[in-house]
Amino acid sequence: MTNLQRIDSLESLPRDELRVLLETHTQDDAEALFARARTIRERAYGSAIYLRALIEISSYCKNDCYYCGLRKSNGKAQRYRLSKDEILACCEEGYAQGLRTFVLQGGEDPWFNDERLCDIVGAIRKRWPDCAITLSLGERGRESYAALFAAGANRYLLRHETANESHYKLLHPSEMQLSARLLCLRDLREIGYQVGCGFMVGSPGQSVDYLLDDLDFLRAFRPEMVGIGPFLPHGDTPFANEPPGSPELTLFLLGLVRVLLPGALLPATTALGSSMQDGRERGLLAGANVIMPNLSPAHVRGKYAIYDGKDTRGMEGLCGRIEALGLEIGTGRGDAVRL
Repeated sequence: MTNLQRIDSLESLPRDELRVLLETHTQDDAEALFARARTIRERAYGSAIYLRALIEISSYCKNDCYYCGLRKSNGKAQRYRLSKDEILACCEEGYAQGLRTFVLQGGEDPWFNDERLCDIVGAIRKRWPDCAITLSLGERGRESYAALFAAGANRYLLRHETANESHYKLLHPSEMQLSARLLCLRDLREIGYQVGCGFMVGSPGQSVDYLLDDLDFLRAFRPEMVGIGPFLPHGDTPFANEPPGSPELTLFLLGLVRVLLPGALLPATTALGSSMQDGRERGLLAGANVIMPNLSPAHVRGKYAIYDGKDTRGMEGLCGRIEALGLEIGTGRGDAVRL
């Protein structure tokens, strides 16, 4: 079987054949995959690309993940928390620019307890009832997720980072468990959220087997959203001297996921845009259909430093770059399509 044949039969491709494709694909194979991914995206979403207002609400985190610049052991990290009024002002700006999804992202900050978060989510829901509210605030208890859903949140992004338990242990301290992360994802789905997960490409210790585990997990769980980005090191973490993940492999995996999950919302991630100047545009050409411009207040954007060289661009020139690719800005909330 040639790689082009493998690409044509991806939906039913056995693991051993998928391994061959990952290990031996050429640039011509990648372009063939991207063309197929774009066709599949167009069937599900037309030419629409959806923009999400990314609001990074806190750089505090109780966790000590080895790859993240916000880890609690990093004494050099610049910490901040946005107030409710600051968050609402960011939403006001995004709404005025036509964005209809707000993404509240932050470290696992205990200060943002259920009472405070439900108050913020409820205020957003009341003021902008036509918008989707996405949370990306890490692992919380099922009751917390349920309370936030009742307050008006629609979507939750929680990257699983890696679906292999041994690899997960290599990336996280012992008190963090893959089983807990996967339980959170199941709880979120059962509560009624549109659920997003995802993984890093090229993280320390990653093998092709681990990537295949990630793809197997995505095929089984079938999330509504998948975030894939290259591993990028931060100088004040234990992985400071590890090489960055390959943006080219990231793009290839993005194309694979589009074919395997045709109706998923796939962002051209901030990490992809940080790893190459035109990374977000190339992500769209590989099958992505979401971009999350940073609408955090300008004075804190540089402080949310999960890795070095993070892309903090907002809306400046974004619509023109998307339209130059022959695509258009989607209107409305842009919910996932179930196919």
